[in-house]
This record gives sequence, structure tokens and C-alpha cells, in this order.
Amino acid sequence: MLNCTMDETEKIKVTLTKTVTYLRNAWGKINPEVALICGSGWGEISEIFPNSLSINYSEIPGFSSTTVEGHEGILSLCEINQKQILLFQGRRHLYEGEGWDPIRFPVLLANELGIQNLLLTNAAGGINPNFQVGDLMIVEDHINFMDSNPLIGASLNPKIPRFPDQTEVYDNTLRQRLQEIAKKNDLPFVKGIYLGLSGPAFETPAEINAFRVLGADAVGMSTIPEAMIGNGLGMKVLAVSCISNLAAGISEEKLSHQDVKQAAQIALPKMKAFFSAFLRDLLA
Repeated sequence: MLNCTMDETEKIKVTLTKTVTYLRNAWGKINPEVALICGSGWGEISEIFPNSLSINYSEIPGFSSTTVEGHEGILSLCEINQKQILLFQGRRHLYEGEGWDPIRFPVLLANELGIQNLLLTNAAGGINPNFQVGDLMIVEDHINFMDSNPLIGASLNPKIPRFPDQTEVYDNTLRQRLQEIAKKNDLPFVKGIYLGLSGPAFETPAEINAFRVLGADAVGMSTIPEAMIGNGLGMKVLAVSCISNLAAGISEEKLSHQDVKQAAQIALPKMKAFFSAFLRDLLA
């Protein structure tokens, strides 16, 4: 992946050029309007796209294989209404120990391809006592408790200001549009604040209680870095969490990644319907 042995901005530019060239040689004309990054359990929404072209991350310059179960590590070029979508089936996480580069690269690639709409998904623990397992939460804002910031260091892209404004990381127009489409199609949803931690351990009941006091509705280990970079680049960012478990202290059950996967599998029909309706409207 990308190291800091030469000028960071120049190295990223060179790697992005190689990646775009590779994808165009493999797929031909690429002009996607949406990038969709799938979190734990979300990868199977690829089934809503009947025709797609796919490549394993391990074969693509600038990418590396995913290491977490439930993240397939496949990049697909999909189509709805004759318009292209770049689908990332799986993401990298800070807790995997390889730094920010593999997390940032998909967003930088989407920007390099001219994509304006960045859609992010994740599996999250429900903190709000009114949430239930299987709920889909439209992220209104976030709290970054990941102990770091993906924008630290040399400039990733000339578009990103040194101090990006974060008043509206998650685009209000996209959020309103998603809510309207969901209501029109009788697809239930909740709204809330997402709190991000570095992981990989689940939270303690005391931590969850503190996060609830701070105003968090759900907690997870991803999404915020991609959202911050997309926002800095001027992209329109939208994020949706699948409430895959009730957080520690709210649920009496012990938490496991297997339970997260199972809950996402149960919620999968809802997840597919949610994004199928939204993307068909967005790309009409």
C-alpha cells in the first residue's frame, strides 16, 4: 500500500493513476455516478444489480485484501437505469493495524473517477433504547472517538482544505431524499448519531452508558474516516447503519461478531429494498 517514503500527495496521485488505468483496461468505459462502500453483512446487496463486473481487491493496484469475516474484498462495476455504480464489497478498518491508507484509498479512487455521491454502510450496536435489532438508521451526524483522524499528515488531495468544515458531513439533501423514498415504499427506518471507535473489542457497559449521555444512538468501528475524507473532497455523503445488536449493558447477551453477521443476514431483504428503491430514484 501507500507509505510515506516520498511526497504523500504525489505518491497517491501515481497510485490512483495506476488503479484507474488497470480498471479501464479491465472494464472499458468507466463513468460511475455513485460509490457504495459495504460494511459487515452488507455485501450481499450486490444481488440487486443483475449485471456487474467484479475484481478481487488483491488484484487491483493500491488495494489489499480484506481480513475481517463478512467483508468479501470485491470491487464491482454495477448498473441501474443504465448508470454506473462502483460497489466496494468490504472495507478495511483501523484495528487491522495497517494505518489509514487502505481505508482512505477507496474514497480517493471514487473522487478520482469523478463520483459525487458517496454512500456508506455499516453494522452498528444500538445505544438508543428505542432501537431494535434489524433497524436501519440513517446517520445524521457522528462523534469521532477513534483516537485519530484520517486527515492527519500531508495533503491527500489539493481539494481537501487543511481544516475542513464538518457542519454537514452527511448531506442533508440526500438524507431527506432517502427518507422520502423509504416512506413512499413503506420501508421503516430510524435516524441517529453514530459514534465511532477504533476497535476491535466491543464496548463495556460503562462506555455505552457514557456514549448515551454524549448523545450517541449507535456505535461502530468504521464509516467516520470515509465520511470525513468524502466531505473534505466536496462529495455528497450518505451513511446507513444496520443495528445488528444491542450494545453492551442494553442487551443481556454477550456480544460476538457472529451474532452481528447473523442479524445482518436477517435484515438483508430490508437492506436490499432500501438501497434498490433509493438508487433507482437517485439515478433516474
